[in-house]
Amino acid sequence: MLLHAKESLKKMYPVAKNYFGGLLPSHSFSVSDLVNPPRSSNIGSRYAIPFKARSFTQCSLERCSADQEIVIAMGSNVGDRVSTFDRALQLMKSSGLTITRHANLYETAPAYVTDQSRFLNSAIRGTTRLRPHELLKKLKEIEKDIGRTSGIRYGPRPIDLDILLYGNSKINSETLIVPHERIHERPFVLAPLVDLLGASGEDGIETSWHSLSKCSGGFFELWNKLGGESIIGTETIKRVLPVGNRLLDWCERTLVMGVLNLTPDSFSDGGKFQQVEAAISQAKLLISEGADIIDIGAQSTRPFAKRLSPNEELERLVPVLDEITKIPEMEGKLLSMDTFYAEVASEAVKRGAHMINDVSGGLLDPKILKVAAELRVPYVAMHMRGDPSTMQSEQNLHYDDVCKEVASELYAQVREAELSGIPLWRIVLDPGIGFSKKSKHNLEVIMGLESIRREMGKMSIGASHVPILLGPSRKGFLGEICNRANPVERDAATVAAVTAGILNGANIVRVHNAGYGTDAAKLSIFEKELSVLQLQTAPKNVESESSIQMSQVSTNA
Repeated sequence: MLLHAKESLKKMYPVAKNYFGGLLPSHSFSVSDLVNPPRSSNIGSRYAIPFKARSFTQCSLERCSADQEIVIAMGSNVGDRVSTFDRALQLMKSSGLTITRHANLYETAPAYVTDQSRFLNSAIRGTTRLRPHELLKKLKEIEKDIGRTSGIRYGPRPIDLDILLYGNSKINSETLIVPHERIHERPFVLAPLVDLLGASGEDGIETSWHSLSKCSGGFFELWNKLGGESIIGTETIKRVLPVGNRLLDWCERTLVMGVLNLTPDSFSDGGKFQQVEAAISQAKLLISEGADIIDIGAQSTRPFAKRLSPNEELERLVPVLDEITKIPEMEGKLLSMDTFYAEVASEAVKRGAHMINDVSGGLLDPKILKVAAELRVPYVAMHMRGDPSTMQSEQNLHYDDVCKEVASELYAQVREAELSGIPLWRIVLDPGIGFSKKSKHNLEVIMGLESIRREMGKMSIGASHVPILLGPSRKGFLGEICNRANPVERDAATVAAVTAGILNGANIVRVHNAGYGTDAAKLSIFEKELSVLQLQTAPKNVESESSIQMSQVSTNA
């Protein structure tokens, strides 16, 4: 059994390596690795257990004195699907489950019975001491509580909760089969499941789960066989962000976030928009130039800026916020609140803001994470070391590998956000251009966004797929490089930085000049399409590296 498991794991690793462009480190395996597998540092893998799968008989006779790691799939195509998911999460938490990770959110075409509404699908990873059939009973009770009744198989349902994986157990009874018997044919199940795994191969329970897939390359290979990332964004399956009253497909095009500073001391436009009339006029201008999102900030976060109290910030914010939500130009647009205070975020959302943009990622006011979870709005977590008064210190500016360290530190913030109750499908990441970074670091981050995603994917594939927001607009490093002391004169350099960011994977760009930002986003679309066309028309007689790796896996099977 162990020798077979060893060979399966060897075959699985190249597929995971291929999934992330061959950038995973080399890894050697031994039988001792399988008996005492290495464990990752994340909380979700704390209870990693030996590789050998247990039978249902063993599992059913034992009392679950230790927490078991589980994966539960979620589906809904009736009613308010997002609110249904939110309620299901709360009910699971109150029923003996600890949720440690969330997958992204997917809108998918119905399968089997196709004459029905589109589904939302996701999955959660967590721990429980409930035994398998006790867990199944709890999930059925939750489904009933939410309003599910018996109906057509594969037909419409307000909620569907399925146990995909339970510890390292293989279960086959009249009422429960684990792993779920149809995983291999369902992209709407495999995409969220793969999100909950890491590509490093260092998590013991994940190693066990891959062995249960009945595929030499594990769940990575099953997902790739169905098309993998190539089918995301098609009518079959789309990765979406719930915001306001819509589901946003952020891969469809780059979104432009226009900056509206209500401060007297912001580095670029401080003092210009403190009065309500001036602020409203600027918001209208940003929208007319193409902004999809207006990001309102009432506290400067430039280096060494004086910190306001929440009350002082609200005094600046509320008069403008109350008026901006009334203007007809905001119809169909989104309003973002740029703050690190929980109190300000809560008040802003109550008054009409759709999302929270926190430059500290929860480090300056940890209460903001719980508030964002309760408000059920998208949360932008930005990378910064220290605070605006200390972020440019020698210690905070030291990096051995800036992309790797930014990825690691951002992922730590993602973990805290998830454990505070913010699902991954509501998280947006910002690598923090201009915050705790020298000019060379900013350039490396802009050009290395894909590298940051890959580094994060080693810990969580789902986290590597969340939207990335990039904010280089008029920042000091552009002035340093282009010799432009006046921030307003840095718009041309901003366009260059934004374009580079988009081509390297940015999904949202934050800019002061929305017109230039919109132009850059449009031109980047053509650049991307040209790159795809060049790949499609390239000579076919040379096998790609990924094709060779997949071929090697098949040969070894």
